[in-house]
Amino acid sequence: MKDGISGVLFQKGPGRLMRMKFEVRGETLTVVEVRELGAENFQDFRERVRAAMLEKLRNIEIDLSQTNFLDSCGLGALISLRKTANSRNGKVRLLYPNPRVLLLFDITRMHNIFEIVKRGSSS
Repeated sequence: MKDGISGVLFQKGPGRLMRMKFEVRGETLTVVEVRELGAENFQDFRERVRAAMLEKLRNIEIDLSQTNFLDSCGLGALISLRKTANSRNGKVRLLYPNPRVLLLFDITRMHNIFEIVKRGSSS
C-alpha cells in the first residue's frame, strides 16, 4: 500500500458488509469510517488493521467520529492494536470519539492508556 487512501470491505454479520478506509502518512496508519466496533466485527477489524501495518509503520490513528457503537470486544481490539503499535515503538491515538464513546473510555479508565484527541482540541 502506498501513501493514500484504500477502501477495505469486510463481513459484519450475516450478509452485511462494513466499510472502513486506511490512510498512510509517514509512519502512521489512519483508520476512518469505523461505524461499529463490537462482538460481530472486532476480530476482522483487528486483523485488517494489522494486515495494513506495513513494516515502516509504527503508529495507528483510529478516527472514531463516526463510531456509534463500541463494546468490550471492541475495546479488546483497540488494546490489542495498542500492543502491536507498542511492539514497533509506536502508539495508538483515538480521534474524535462522540460523547457516548468517550464516556465508555472514561468509565473503563481507557483514557489512561490511550491518547484520545477530542473534537476541537489542538494536537
